[in-house]
Amino acid sequence: MSWRSSFRCSKFRHVFGKPATKDRGYDGVPITRSVHDNHYCSANPCFIAVVTECAGGGSFLVLPIHHTGRVDPQHPRVCGHSSRVLDVKWHPFNDHRIASCSEDCTVKIWDIPVCGVQQNLTQARKTLIGHSRRVGLIEWHPTAEDLLLSSAYDYKVFLWDVSQAGAVLRYPVRVVLAPLHHRYPSEMLLLSASFNTDGSRLAVTSKDRRIRVLDPRTGQILQTSSSKSHRASKVLYIGGLKMLLSTGSSPWNHRQITVWDPDDLSEPLYEEDLDGSAGVLFPFYDPDTHMLYLAGKGDGNIRYYELSAEKPYISFLTEYRSRLPQKGLGVMPKRGLDVGACEVFRFYRLIAVKDLVEPLSMIVPRKESGVFQEDLYPMTAGHQAAMTAQEWLSGINRGPVLMSLRPGTGVANPYPETPADKGLARQLSSLRFQPGPAGGAVTGTELGFMEEAFLQEQLAYQDAKYPREVSDLSGWQPDETQAPPRAFCCTPHCCEPAERPPPPTESELLQAFYRQQEEIRGLRDQLNQKEVRITRLELEIKNTRNTMKAATV
Repeated sequence: MSWRSSFRCSKFRHVFGKPATKDRGYDGVPITRSVHDNHYCSANPCFIAVVTECAGGGSFLVLPIHHTGRVDPQHPRVCGHSSRVLDVKWHPFNDHRIASCSEDCTVKIWDIPVCGVQQNLTQARKTLIGHSRRVGLIEWHPTAEDLLLSSAYDYKVFLWDVSQAGAVLRYPVRVVLAPLHHRYPSEMLLLSASFNTDGSRLAVTSKDRRIRVLDPRTGQILQTSSSKSHRASKVLYIGGLKMLLSTGSSPWNHRQITVWDPDDLSEPLYEEDLDGSAGVLFPFYDPDTHMLYLAGKGDGNIRYYELSAEKPYISFLTEYRSRLPQKGLGVMPKRGLDVGACEVFRFYRLIAVKDLVEPLSMIVPRKESGVFQEDLYPMTAGHQAAMTAQEWLSGINRGPVLMSLRPGTGVANPYPETPADKGLARQLSSLRFQPGPAGGAVTGTELGFMEEAFLQEQLAYQDAKYPREVSDLSGWQPDETQAPPRAFCCTPHCCEPAERPPPPTESELLQAFYRQQEEIRGLRDQLNQKEVRITRLELEIKNTRNTMKAATV
């Protein structure tokens, strides 16, 4: 009998979770009290969106990613839904566009300004009206631009092309699933959905707790699980390893993880019981490091595993533990991580009992910090779409456009681009942060456009809210014909004459903007206290007069 060591050598066995300090988190966020098994949070290198609790209608909060600390209770929100918001998802190729689904039976697409939401946003870019009951699940296509999947409690699953003209879309481009012979087929009420790497297959879990693999173009069911020892709740495609991973429960109500072959769902490849807790397990997979993270709703811990294509397929590494339970989690895309700190994954934990959103970084300890580690950051999926929605609908399959996370490198698209005028939305979709030691940087061309758009929106916002006597703003804009880039022909109206012009970098502009907002809040507090101050001064004057009268008598 050959001896086999139980020890597995892995460069990720020492990965540890590093929670952010309170001033680096988002405090005072009224997290939703909805009981749906969704994440309620979505993040990208520019913004973080969190579904919030509100009275009457539904809303979610969008904050710039660097706007940490205490959040103003009166901070503007995105509040165009007439009922509770159930989930939000950022566009994978446009950091300023987000989709939301709600109990009001609609899906809405929102455009977020470059400098964030400065006033309550009620007008959506697109409204998708096709479902007759509440929409509980939305998912963007991983490689085709502007394709969105939606699933509702009317037992229908639709695919939408949100690039179509019109503010209201009533007809989807594909009906993936819809009732035919039965009015309420349990297999068409989805609990989760996951596209494979090129978006040619769709894995779903349904109300009957089975796993199905579909062709999303035709809705044809290719595979159905028949195992009675696993009741699936969440499913995830494991890109690169040609596997499916599901979380659910065993017949004895133990939480369970299961590995499947997507071409044969008759029997699972691997099963493992975890514990007897009742919360739903959310799986998160990093295809670059082949690491799997399991986070339970209502749990305070997150388990890490390493996956492989050979038995036993799953190897436990360690776990992060916290005494505060999480209601949901958001995940930062790989292009938004701090590669200088060897950060390989980042969660945003929603801690409802504290009204806190806590960033949690997964760090690989290395001796040389601040140096780009080639083995930790291979080429990863970038922020450019591989094809248009119409190309995918015509039957074309393409993998994601890869990018390097090394600071200063760009994205090379291997696919031929179709000449089309995308307008400002296309320009905004090209604004992407390249990760760096300080948390992200942008290239020179993108930085110039970012600065121009940021300054224009900031000037317009301040002029509307705090009007000045000067009516002509043309003199405050950069004169590109007489001055070099990033130079101003005169001082902008947001600076005093003795101060220098706004700094050239985007991060410094954001810091100046947030500092200015704090000063405005302080002035508002002083203004709110004016009545108390006036009353106090009147009492002092009255007491002084009485004292003087008593002295003369």
